[in-house]
Amino acid sequence: MTEAKTHHPEPSYLVDTGKYKGLMAWLTSTDHKRIGLMYMYAMMIFFSVGGLLGILMRIELFYPGQQIYGPQVYNGLFTIHGIIMIFTVVIPGLAAVFGNFSMPIMIGAKDVAFPRLNLFSFYLYVLGAAIALSSQFMGNGPPDTGWTFYAPYSIQTHTNVVAAVFGAFVLGFSSILTGLNFIVTMHRMRAPGMTFFKMPLFPWSLYATAWIQVLATPIVGITLLMVIAERWLRIGFFDPSLGGDPVLYQHLFWIYSHPAVYIMILPAMGVITEIIPTFAQKRIFGYKAIAISSLAIALVGYFVWAHHMYTSGMSTTARWVFSLLTFLVAVPSAIKVFNWVATMYKGSISMRPPFLFALGFIFLFMIGGMTGLSLGALATNVHVHDTAYVVAHFHYIVFGGVGFAFFAAIYYWYPKMYGRMYNFKMANWSFVFLFTGFNLLYFPQFIIGIMGMPRRYFDYLPQFTLGQQLSFFGAILLAIGFIIMLITLFSKKGAKAPDNPWGGRTFEWRIPSPPPLENFEVMPEMGENEEPYDYK
Repeated sequence: MTEAKTHHPEPSYLVDTGKYKGLMAWLTSTDHKRIGLMYMYAMMIFFSVGGLLGILMRIELFYPGQQIYGPQVYNGLFTIHGIIMIFTVVIPGLAAVFGNFSMPIMIGAKDVAFPRLNLFSFYLYVLGAAIALSSQFMGNGPPDTGWTFYAPYSIQTHTNVVAAVFGAFVLGFSSILTGLNFIVTMHRMRAPGMTFFKMPLFPWSLYATAWIQVLATPIVGITLLMVIAERWLRIGFFDPSLGGDPVLYQHLFWIYSHPAVYIMILPAMGVITEIIPTFAQKRIFGYKAIAISSLAIALVGYFVWAHHMYTSGMSTTARWVFSLLTFLVAVPSAIKVFNWVATMYKGSISMRPPFLFALGFIFLFMIGGMTGLSLGALATNVHVHDTAYVVAHFHYIVFGGVGFAFFAAIYYWYPKMYGRMYNFKMANWSFVFLFTGFNLLYFPQFIIGIMGMPRRYFDYLPQFTLGQQLSFFGAILLAIGFIIMLITLFSKKGAKAPDNPWGGRTFEWRIPSPPPLENFEVMPEMGENEEPYDYK
């Protein structure tokens, strides 16, 4: 890869140079790096709010019976907790933040293909989040349907479902436009000499994700509009009393929402694939296998949606077909895990904070994946469906996977974002608290789920008390870890970061920290025999 000049030009993208200054300069910027940071700040706020709601639920569940609020409040809390975490944090998540910040630099581009559309996507994201959150403060009280908005209850409840559903609809448009932007950027703006199979693997994961965003998100958008139409116009799509079919809603919802799991997890896998070779100082094992497995996950992920519906009354043939496909989708995920481990084998491992979080991701993702296979099996699923076991599995994938990859990505690209380092000891302590707290919070849910604890229940039998109390203490440790991380990253200015603090080989480590406004003073090129992970 061609070396760029190493002096730090003025101004960098962090310095206001246009018509506006201060906050307005950020809010009107079309620079992909600033937009990525704005997504990150917004998501940290939403994550903090969603986490606080989770702790409030854990307080209520500390003992059987009512503690501080009633069942209707509890229903509203878990609904808005799910809406915040799913639609404003984990689905946009890594793609919106680090896809915007890092991907254009990694492929040698000055920006994304459509900078104004990129800014518009961010405003749609903010607007959709605001509409969804407004559902808590207007109408007949917070929605109480859960984040899945299952019909016919979402049609019949008198709570403020429409605002939450419409907010999710607007957020879907933001996702579609971001995916379209990334696809065009990777097709049209790669550096000279960078073929698709010389592209770093994080952009590869974003490429697979973007196709899911573009093709699957319109399905849920139409479905959510159908819910609104049924509530307002009494059209019988899903409500049996109006001649509708509630199982149709489940099919339409999960046709999007299971691929949405891969919108969440594929960028996380891409981040881990960047971190491991960097901190092992070793060429990635099986580059093409990892790249193609991302596309395979995206493809097969379209055909497994009904494993969420084994108890809905489907035919036996449909159930075993979807069970088989669920096991097949685990194969490309396993390819990635085996290749990560093979990359670490005999590598020069550097146990820095990003690598610790990457290891945490692999451990937690393996637990989530293995328990996912048990849920894919018909005989097991029928018994633990809608129990706390599903809650634990879901969070091991979505938080243990996406969340820990998000933290790893922040620690990995933070020196490039801000041009300064952070305290490694504090970062390591944040990992200890986050990892310990996470497992103490969610692993007991596996056990009480097998014992029969239903999910989403305001009250429970006394035999589940110990598991619920362990989960409460885990939530507290998790919150402490998150606070330590925020203090580590944003409390005080660290030492000036070198351009390449980790010894990386991809393009972002060959430009100044923080990057200049248009990323490259001299546009990079890839030689015929070069590759993105050229570790000796």
